[in-house]
Amino acid sequence: MTEEQLIDQINALNDDNEVDGILVQLPLPSSMDERKVCNAVSPEKDVDGFHIINIGQLCLDMQTIVPATALAVVEMLKRFNIETFGRNAVVVGRSKNVGMPIAMMLHSDRKHDSGLGMDATVTICHRYTPRDKLEQYCRNADIIITATGVPNLIRADMVKPGATVIDVGITRITDEEGKTKLVGDIDYPEIFLFCQWSVNHQFSSRGEQGGGAITPVPGGVGPMTVAMLMQHFPSCSKDSRENYLPTVKSRKR
Repeated sequence: MTEEQLIDQINALNDDNEVDGILVQLPLPSSMDERKVCNAVSPEKDVDGFHIINIGQLCLDMQTIVPATALAVVEMLKRFNIETFGRNAVVVGRSKNVGMPIAMMLHSDRKHDSGLGMDATVTICHRYTPRDKLEQYCRNADIIITATGVPNLIRADMVKPGATVIDVGITRITDEEGKTKLVGDIDYPEIFLFCQWSVNHQFSSRGEQGGGAITPVPGGVGPMTVAMLMQHFPSCSKDSRENYLPTVKSRKR
């Protein structure tokens, strides 16, 4: 399928009132322009929240469809009562679909229209952040959220006791026995020793030193991302679309 054929198919789904939501499975082939394809989806049917209108409204702290993985991270912080107000948060990774929207919600004012703001002080690190600076920022962080796809990027000596570590990264590796497995960005076994509990309710024998939280890979952010994606579908239903923001309803197709 060519890019033009894909966009034609998306346009047909945009105009079909029986279709409530559209999801473009990423990554796309290198021959296609990912941004162009994502922007072809009607923003009110964009369950992924990747359209520039939805991303723009998120940046302006307005009600919108939020990228599911970013929303999953925020939901986990809320459900496990992780305090973010005034806390230092480090986001490792600046992708437009994950790192950027996570950072936007973490630093935003919770009194604004979106209701998603978390009032944290946020530092964003990326591939060009010097290693020593990355370690420095992480050691000072109350919350670390990493989404890079680099295994063992975050080590135990980079995490202070009591910190919350959310691992969004996922990489398939081959272990010493020749078996493949999925891992995240953090050195989970070592960092787990500094945390009192994890989202799968396991407890550490050294929990009295920590009091923080850690998410596993797989089984952490992934399932919550699916849940957030499903939560978006009612928002994209026909009745909801009719009440969507005027900036979207006036969009010409």
